[in-house]
Amino acid sequence: MSNYIHITNSVKSNEIVNNDFRLSSSQYIKLVMPNSNYKYVRDFLSRPLERKDLGVEIGSLNYINYSRYRFIRTRALQEHSFLPDLNEETVLPIMPSEFVQMDLKEGDLLISKDSNIGEIVILDKDYPNCMLSGAIYRLPVMDEWRYYLLALIKHSIFREQLDFIVPKGATIRHAKTMFLDCKIPLPNKNADNVVCFVSFLTQAIINKEKLIRQRHDRIIRLIEKELTDNQKPNDFSFKLPTLNEVEVVGRLDTGLYSSLFKGNISLIKNYTHGYFDNIFKMGYELSRGQNLQESNIGKSIYTTQHHNKFYSLALPTNFSEYGTIDKTIFLGNPNTLKKLSNGEIIFGAEATFRSFVVCDNKENYITNIHGVTISNNGNIEQSILVKCFLDYLVAKGVIDCVKVGGHGGSFAQKYWGIIPFPKFPGPKQNEIAALYHNPQDYNTKEFTLENFLEKDNEYNSTAGIYELDKTAKYLKEKLNKAIDDIVNDREVKIIF
Repeated sequence: MSNYIHITNSVKSNEIVNNDFRLSSSQYIKLVMPNSNYKYVRDFLSRPLERKDLGVEIGSLNYINYSRYRFIRTRALQEHSFLPDLNEETVLPIMPSEFVQMDLKEGDLLISKDSNIGEIVILDKDYPNCMLSGAIYRLPVMDEWRYYLLALIKHSIFREQLDFIVPKGATIRHAKTMFLDCKIPLPNKNADNVVCFVSFLTQAIINKEKLIRQRHDRIIRLIEKELTDNQKPNDFSFKLPTLNEVEVVGRLDTGLYSSLFKGNISLIKNYTHGYFDNIFKMGYELSRGQNLQESNIGKSIYTTQHHNKFYSLALPTNFSEYGTIDKTIFLGNPNTLKKLSNGEIIFGAEATFRSFVVCDNKENYITNIHGVTISNNGNIEQSILVKCFLDYLVAKGVIDCVKVGGHGGSFAQKYWGIIPFPKFPGPKQNEIAALYHNPQDYNTKEFTLENFLEKDNEYNSTAGIYELDKTAKYLKEKLNKAIDDIVNDREVKIIF
């Protein structure tokens, strides 16, 4: 529901006349922003926006399978993250002859003018071999306002203004440079400190998002190094499948016979410390999540706001590749539903192949039938290790070799029996698991405006992905509350 757009119940005749007799209802909605102290987006730029700040469209004919040069699409700009979501669908290899050097630097703000209009991200590092699509502007923002502007554009006050300004009805909406006319409210009370508060919260969230990605990369590299550095003296030799092998598998449309699949499986089976034949040998059981159809559980209430006794619906489609939940939906239902316990893994076996470990069952997590629940005796560390190894298999393309069907494919339960899991030594298990989950107190009582970033970075230095994500979500709530207070001209309480 809109917070700042007012839909009137009646329209005066002179309003219709002044609006050139347009009768479309969208012409008579109004933006309600109590705070009259504001600047426009253009006022935060160090210079007027120019054509050179816009990316270049090169056409799909120039997309190729491999190249050191990349093309960033608008899909890389997502609502749930301050950083670009860069993957094989959002960043495409292109013909070197079509590459345009844009010298993309860490800290650059990128905003979409088409499709997902108004979506904005900040670059986490330099991208010298990447160029922007023709639907993305790089904003030449003044340094002192960089994080404040980013936070306000990420907030719903900006999105609702842009929806108000940009005409609706087209298949793809085009904002051109109309986003420059959106209002960015400024605090009226204790202004300098409030601007710092908003900026510091934004920086802290960005720092955590960066570290989540770094921790995930570290996990994949640790697993790969452990396997490759501890091999028995046997050499892998790829052989084409025999007729008997094809009869056993019972499929021709599969990557089970490929060098990629066999090579990775050989790496596991040739591991010095041994392996489990499959996940079942580790004591795990697989089951489907809760059937949420009305015919099964009756009517439910779905909301994005937390309420007591509501369930937290962890959908695989909302999992990130790092093992976090980008968007949690809360479900209210009078029945006792199938809750998840500590140490259970939710694996998106259909298309996403992403997973999440329940490390705190206080959240009342449930999932749907599209999520495979992997359960053991509640050993969280072992479950984290399994989850991390599944991430490794996905990153190496092993799951893609096994999946069946179209539209992203499905990792059918019958194929879990052919994937071995290495027996990592205790210290290595601890090292890998701590990168995902390393519980510790986030003592905000010690935080002040002067020491916040320093104290937060101290916490981040040992926090796992799960803790970084949890505290980032906590800070986002603080940030959104502060911006709401600014918009509504209320005093912002600087409390961490």
